[in-house]
Amino acid sequence: MKVLTFGEMLMRLKTPGNQRLLQADSFEASYGGAEANVAVSLALLGDQVAYLTKLPENLLGQKGMQTLRGYGVDTTKIQYGDGRLGLYFFEKGASVRSTNVVYDRAHSSFATMTASEFDWATIFEDIDYFYFSGITPAISAELAQAAEAACQYCQAHDIPVVCDLNYRGKLWSPEQAQATIKRLMPYVTICIAHDEDFEATLGIQAFDGDESHGIAQKESFKAAMQQVRQIFPNCQMVASILRNIRSVEDSEWLALLLKDDQFFETGTYQMHVMEGVAAGDAFGAGLMHGLLNNFTPDKMLQFGLAASVAKLTIAGDFNLMSEAEIEAIAQSGGGARLSR
Repeated sequence: MKVLTFGEMLMRLKTPGNQRLLQADSFEASYGGAEANVAVSLALLGDQVAYLTKLPENLLGQKGMQTLRGYGVDTTKIQYGDGRLGLYFFEKGASVRSTNVVYDRAHSSFATMTASEFDWATIFEDIDYFYFSGITPAISAELAQAAEAACQYCQAHDIPVVCDLNYRGKLWSPEQAQATIKRLMPYVTICIAHDEDFEATLGIQAFDGDESHGIAQKESFKAAMQQVRQIFPNCQMVASILRNIRSVEDSEWLALLLKDDQFFETGTYQMHVMEGVAAGDAFGAGLMHGLLNNFTPDKMLQFGLAASVAKLTIAGDFNLMSEAEIEAIAQSGGGARLSR
């Protein structure tokens, strides 16, 4: 079984330590991007995965491709052309000061793609699952059209579609997100949504915006997940992470999964966070790994959350963890249970 992930690869420029962007005169460079992160995780877990993007035809694009290939990702579907590599600047927070991201991705090779550049029949000829996030259609109207065409192809050819709604307020407004995501959701088989994703992308309220007590809102999250399945009956599973964020470093994490009409729930992890980035991508990859390897729903959810919290202990975008390491965390963190 092989997964295709579809999105933009970025260069990440991080300030040293906890410096603010206003202080920094040097940056630590690495690569990342939501769907690239998922692809790397799956490859490290031993799954077959290809990544679809467009990179500039220069040394930065070449290095990005080589980085993915070095982790075992199939890079043969990547396109190349004019433009630039998108960037994001990462400023790690501390205590009460939030982590901050500044995007510099306009006019990148990926952002300037047109929907007509994708030959979906060729792209999907060896693919069994399609994975993308809400970031991809947020980048441009053309990419939103491309994502919709990809989903339509998948529906016509019985390829399950997995979507992490992944709302980014710096890329589009809730009104723009809802108009687009509601067109894509009828094709989605598995939906991942956290915190504000429900309301911002679907207009369904699950969360009051107070991140200090997200877990206490478990029943409203469950109601929102049920509503997703009622509105979009094609969606067989809905998964979500709930958090109590005490500070940038300290938080509690729990996950829910709705499959058909049954809820599954993990135990709660008490986390001291090294770097709070890409944990949602690690969760999505963990769920995908469970799907590909026929895990039971409770094991899949437990593995997904263990992958997510493991990522909080690792610098950079990529979750550099093996299956055995994640399994060890899952076993020590308490089993998932069926919640009716």
